Amino acid sequence: MESLLIRERYKVVRAIAIQPGYALLEAVDISERETPSCLLNLYEGELLHRYARICAGIRKEDCPAFREMFLERGTLVAVFDRSGGESIDQFFYRGDSWSWQDRLLFAELVLHRALSIANLPPEVSCSVLLSENVLFDLTNERVNLRWMLRPMDEMNAREVALLAADQVRKILPRTLRAGTEELRFLDQLDAGTFRSVVALYGCWRDAEQAIREEREEFERKNFIRRGMILIGRAFRRMAERGGGLR
Repeated sequence: MESLLIRERYKVVRAIAIQPGYALLEAVDISERETPSCLLNLYEGELLHRYARICAGIRKEDCPAFREMFLERGTLVAVFDRSGGESIDQFFYRGDSWSWQDRLLFAELVLHRALSIANLPPEVSCSVLLSENVLFDLTNERVNLRWMLRPMDEMNAREVALLAADQVRKILPRTLRAGTEELRFLDQLDAGTFRSVVALYGCWRDAEQAIREEREEFERKNFIRRGMILIGRAFRRMAERGGGLR
């Protein structure tokens, strides 16, 4: 079967997602030798004009992965670099075994990545902060984003912060080893009080050092003392919830 070639430049490798008015294709840019792999977001019908306006708001300095946007036979095509990695949900889940140091590192990487897209149209930022598009490259200790811009309702800066907070909660679960500072930060995430990613990241920078110091202080205690602290936290949190241990 003959391969599909768009604009005599993008050779389609496979379809990643297809829904009414939208498709995401993986393609190879045959004119590019160094970074040929890319993603094509295609929009038709009512979505065409809306996403033409949204993508027109993407500046290259805010999104180096954005290559170009054009019309191809009545279809809007927005082209982005393809990023590597696996979804965050493959690494952080109930019962995972990451160290607290790794969790702080990856929370920082996720929030810093979210901060880097704060100036993009909210519909773009919200799309790439969905779990399927937050990709972890463990070898290089990087968080990448897959530029799959599925159609979304009108978004705003607060919703970008909420989605970033959702990802951080996966990395920093509530456990008995989480101290006062960590729980205070998680409470703020749960409350959804941040009106932007900038505000969220600022709070994180203040909290991260306090969380680290509290964790290190706990680790310096001997085995018996740590056990007593954990038992005390368990009973205290059980009393606060009026039920069993979480």
